[in-house]
Amino acid sequence: MSNRISPVLLLTISPLALIAATPAVAQSAATDPRQPPAPTTAVAAPEEAGATEPDNTIIVTGTRRTDRTIADSPVPIDVLGQEALTSSGLGETNKVLNNLVPSFNFPQPSIADGTDVIRPASLRGLAPDQTLVLVNGKRRHVSSLLNINGTVGRGSTAVDLNNIPALAIDRIEVLRDGASSQYGSDAIAGVINVRLRKSPSGGKAQVSYGKYITQLEDVPELEALTNVGGTAVLDSRDSRILAGTYGASRKIKDGAIFTAGVNVGIPMGSGYINLTGEFRDRDNTNRAGPDVRPNYIRPTSAIDPRELTFNRQNFRFGDPKTRDLNLIANMAAPIGDSGWEFYSFATFAHRKGRSAANWRQQSSVNNRDFSTLTPATSPTNANFTALTPDGFLPEIASVYKDWAAAAGFRGELSGWNVDLSGVYGHNQIDYRTENSLNTSYGRNSPTSFDSGGLRFNQFTANLDVSREFEAGFAKPLSVAFGTEYRRDNFSERPGQVESYAAGPLFIAPVTTTSANCTTLGGVYNAGTGVCSFPGRAAPFGAQGFPGIPAYAKLSKSRSSVAGYVELDTDPLPGFTTTLAGRAEKYSDFGSTVNGKLALRYAIVPALALRGSISTGFRAPSLQQQYFTGFSTNFINGLPVDIVTFPVNSAVSRALGARDLKPEKSVNVSAGVSVNPLQGLTITADYYHIKLKDRIVLTENLGAFGSGTTAQNNAVQAILAANSLSGFGAARFFINGLDTTTEGVDIVGTYRFRAGAIGNWSLSAAFNASNNKIDKRLNNLGPLAQIPGLVLFGRVEGIRFEKGQPKNKVVLSADGTLGKLGITARTTRFGKVVAPGAAAPIANPTSLTDYGPDDLFLAPKWITDLELRFSIDRVQFAAGANNLFDVYPSRRPTGPRPATVGGNYPIDAYYLPYSGFSPFGFNGRFLYGRISVDF
Repeated sequence: MSNRISPVLLLTISPLALIAATPAVAQSAATDPRQPPAPTTAVAAPEEAGATEPDNTIIVTGTRRTDRTIADSPVPIDVLGQEALTSSGLGETNKVLNNLVPSFNFPQPSIADGTDVIRPASLRGLAPDQTLVLVNGKRRHVSSLLNINGTVGRGSTAVDLNNIPALAIDRIEVLRDGASSQYGSDAIAGVINVRLRKSPSGGKAQVSYGKYITQLEDVPELEALTNVGGTAVLDSRDSRILAGTYGASRKIKDGAIFTAGVNVGIPMGSGYINLTGEFRDRDNTNRAGPDVRPNYIRPTSAIDPRELTFNRQNFRFGDPKTRDLNLIANMAAPIGDSGWEFYSFATFAHRKGRSAANWRQQSSVNNRDFSTLTPATSPTNANFTALTPDGFLPEIASVYKDWAAAAGFRGELSGWNVDLSGVYGHNQIDYRTENSLNTSYGRNSPTSFDSGGLRFNQFTANLDVSREFEAGFAKPLSVAFGTEYRRDNFSERPGQVESYAAGPLFIAPVTTTSANCTTLGGVYNAGTGVCSFPGRAAPFGAQGFPGIPAYAKLSKSRSSVAGYVELDTDPLPGFTTTLAGRAEKYSDFGSTVNGKLALRYAIVPALALRGSISTGFRAPSLQQQYFTGFSTNFINGLPVDIVTFPVNSAVSRALGARDLKPEKSVNVSAGVSVNPLQGLTITADYYHIKLKDRIVLTENLGAFGSGTTAQNNAVQAILAANSLSGFGAARFFINGLDTTTEGVDIVGTYRFRAGAIGNWSLSAAFNASNNKIDKRLNNLGPLAQIPGLVLFGRVEGIRFEKGQPKNKVVLSADGTLGKLGITARTTRFGKVVAPGAAAPIANPTSLTDYGPDDLFLAPKWITDLELRFSIDRVQFAAGANNLFDVYPSRRPTGPRPATVGGNYPIDAYYLPYSGFSPFGFNGRFLYGRISVDF
């Protein structure tokens, strides 16, 4: 059966969905973007339709007109008001957007290195870096972090929206349409424009506190291990684990979040300065199951008696501990009586994070003291000596700093509106790996390491010019043009030597003579001429998070220059047209030209058709071109050390890497907007996005799960030839895919005043999206000698096509009853597939068949509820996110079905939920909030 979406069917059912409904979008009142906003109410009364009707909110995203509203936009735009953004206890802007915007996806992975602390989000099923983020209409810089582990957004860099607290935001405009021809690179899926508050007086102070109070689903409490004569015994069902008795599912109270913030407006003559400060302290959560693997070495078949007293809750799996300070300033002031205005805004974020890696068992090779062996002695259980008595849990401590500053002048010059601006943004992350070891240094290893850091800087200068002309059309012709200069810089700072280097307890095999091998103390293989050192095979690099190596030190820059033209008018009453074109030249890969045509036709005032066609592009990020780093991935519970190479390195070239090209897209959308009665709006939009030369990170070449044994051995031989023995796998970036993304967004809102029951806003929103790989661009280069090797294989293909919800429904109600306010929302997250490493049983080389360990996450409904009570200027709120304590499908454990054979991955016992869950896996969160307006 075809997976293609029928827009006709969805348009047919959308009015029926609305009957049950609620808003994915809360609208702010009408606001001229050039003036401070007037006070708004949560819901506009029917008789107040017009200037305060949300559909008449003036928008500034997707057009450079000064009078375009949501209602007459030819492309779909969501406007999220301040009330909607603050009616949550979660304290993170990305989490709030995940609950409000159906096409927005924000999974919350764990044990994913830096991605634990800076989590990427996506729009319309595309990559995080295919959505452009603006602040006050100006391009926002991305994070320096490259997401390289097995999560949604693998291989991408993204803007961290959590740096901008909801208290500082007036509204967020989400343009769900390609806009590269208007804004440049990255705007393939759409644009998120964060509009900062501009109030010249008054303010709000707010304090909230909450905690997860939850009962894990299908994760029972381990009451005791089975004790037979003072010794633990193996489980008869699965001999990889110890037998035990279990009680009810675990009950947990953790993850406390304390947030305190203040926003204040200060008049500056006829201008303003608006300031926001917020402090957030979030404790970690832990949803790990008991680790019932034997932890201690077994020189014989006997089980160590210490197993009975060992703490089985040794993993930490959930949100990391973070402490954030965010400061925002937004100002504008007229320059005398010239009619010109100076404006500026700045953001500052400081975050300290602490997350955990995987537990290193006492019996692990990572905990072995290789100094007790001679170089020629093979390690065995019998000659094992531990470096730590019980094992260890490495921790990754990060210090994150981000700041941006913008300044500009705008006014009128010879009848033209002119805006000249400059924006500088900086992001840096520094890492420490703590409670760890570099096993290759043995007992001389530090336990805490400076693991290096990442930096990204961006400077953008814009000149925007616009004017309206009377051209005999139904509305004046808006003509806008401008130019942009941008310079990006990415750098890596190496960590201390011990964080990445191979110490004296690792010696790579060498090709030499038998006599020399004897002198070196190794073991000689006469058939291959290789001298190996099995007693000097210690893993190297800081366990949990290896440091950035010295040879990765770099500072790379590039620049681009662009020019655009945009025309916008209504040539006939009810007929809106937008035409845009943009040319851009990059210093590192050449030029690109893109265009867009958007149309809207109101057949009658209550019914309009709209659509657009555009081309787009995304430039490869500097991180994708130049990043070098190590990481340790656990595949089926086993550690694999993986190195990521820049595409221009000798090793990458030997593995087949080529210079990256920009991604290119063709976006087509068509929709309808219906207003059958006052206060009721229904919109439905179909989109179809074809992307060529998508930039992806290859499989972990050489590791289990990425190819056959013969293919992996061939890759390992290439690594060894480049002096990289000891690494389990390698990867690099490629233009690896041609893809098609299609889907539909349906949004219905109904706002009304119902006498005694107050003002209410109901809405229903639906998104369905389908990602399809049209072609794998398997340009193997030197790797063509390896038969059947695929650079972007089954695991990454399934993650790409099925790793985000197939559909999403948001139903919400927001209203007031005198002094009482209520927000109720329920969100259905559709099916997700989390691929496992094991190949399909029937056809191991298939790139599309499911494997025995692929996990199918069932659709789930997540319900949020908040109650508010206001007394004068003070508001008290209490609420619950995930009210009914819903968890994603649990990963299966133990033996697979007899028809399949074997066992499920052993890490499913202690990591019970998948990081692909679109709503996380923390359970119910209860909170209270007090806010004071002044």
